[in-house]
Amino acid sequence: MAGSLKASTGTDDLADNHEINVTPFIDVMLVLLIIFMVAAPLSTVDVAVDLPASNTQPQPRPSEPIFLTVKSDLTLAFGNDPVGRDALKSALDGKTQGKTDERVFLRADKAVSYGDLMEVMNLLRNAGYLKIALVGLEAMPGEGGARPPSAPASPPSAVVPAAPASQPQ
Repeated sequence: MAGSLKASTGTDDLADNHEINVTPFIDVMLVLLIIFMVAAPLSTVDVAVDLPASNTQPQPRPSEPIFLTVKSDLTLAFGNDPVGRDALKSALDGKTQGKTDERVFLRADKAVSYGDLMEVMNLLRNAGYLKIALVGLEAMPGEGGARPPSAPASPPSAVVPAAPASQPQ
């Protein structure tokens, strides 16, 4: 309890003071503020890197991109044309006129496992096609998954229908 020296009633007893003394609180807050002001710049990681400027021209987009689709049943297709895994190299050579430096856009159904997708990428690599781009749908802001098929991210010919999600029972 705190006492007050204001009005003396003639006795030696001091009256109770029910006010909060905020001076120590302010002192502690100022000390904490100074500590955080000093510590905050030290906690950031800055790596000084002098990046070189690039003067290359952007790569032109292909007039006819090559889309390889892995369907949910693990069959492969170029557009709507199915292609066997053993005939993949000859089909790619036919589409690219033998240019193995062409970029192949690989898209897969949601139901295709990672291992199966890697197997198709290894088939492309073994065929000599090292430039592989993975195709996906952008999620709308505030949306957890991909866009529904009614709002494609690319032209309708490039949309792969997703397998229906199974309902938990």
